[in-house]
Amino acid sequence: MLKTKYAGQGSAAQKYDLITALGSHALSLNKTEQRRVLRLITLVTARYNWGRNELAVGQREIARLWSCDERTVKREMARFRALGWLTVKRQGARGRVTEYQMELADVMNDTRATWEAVGPDFALRVEGAPEQTSVVPFPAGTQSVQSPPPDISDGMEWSLAQAVLHQEDQARFGAWLQALTRGERAGGRLTLRAPSRFHARYVQNNMAREVLLACQAVDSSVSEVLITG
Repeated sequence: MLKTKYAGQGSAAQKYDLITALGSHALSLNKTEQRRVLRLITLVTARYNWGRNELAVGQREIARLWSCDERTVKREMARFRALGWLTVKRQGARGRVTEYQMELADVMNDTRATWEAVGPDFALRVEGAPEQTSVVPFPAGTQSVQSPPPDISDGMEWSLAQAVLHQEDQARFGAWLQALTRGERAGGRLTLRAPSRFHARYVQNNMAREVLLACQAVDSSVSEVLITG
């Protein structure tokens, strides 16, 4: 399911994902279409009210922002409406500009073809993977749940590093790091295995530095940690 709420916790990252999707989509188009999407990106970045899901800007102001005339603004806004990317929330009247809202799901669906060009994790993050619902976000109160300490009896660097990570944040350890198992060790590179590709990507993208530092704290010869799923 596409994420279409761009306010509240995590909204900043979601806005960046929206802009990234639009930018990648634009670069796959001809120059005329590229300029059109760039105009929308600039308008949304500068003037969109995310809290109210609203764009309320007059044509004259948009023309200044886009360095064009008001006829071009009228034509381009009509084009965005035809695409289904913008809809009229409240029609303008004397002394009041027309208010628009972005149809975020439609925008993201229309840019889907270029998501893979951004990176293999992009679609998972934007669309949401089934595995995610079981571990994030943390339900209220889970931060206080006690996670059992890891078994360090084998004396391996990853077991000892897990003990360090457990002490730092038990809730995050229980949700993400406890399930990682030790794989191969080649020189300074340590490979950890996650139960799924999504799990591996999430840890690699969000916790890789903490994992590496914990490993180095117990074994200074570790120079790289690779997480696979």
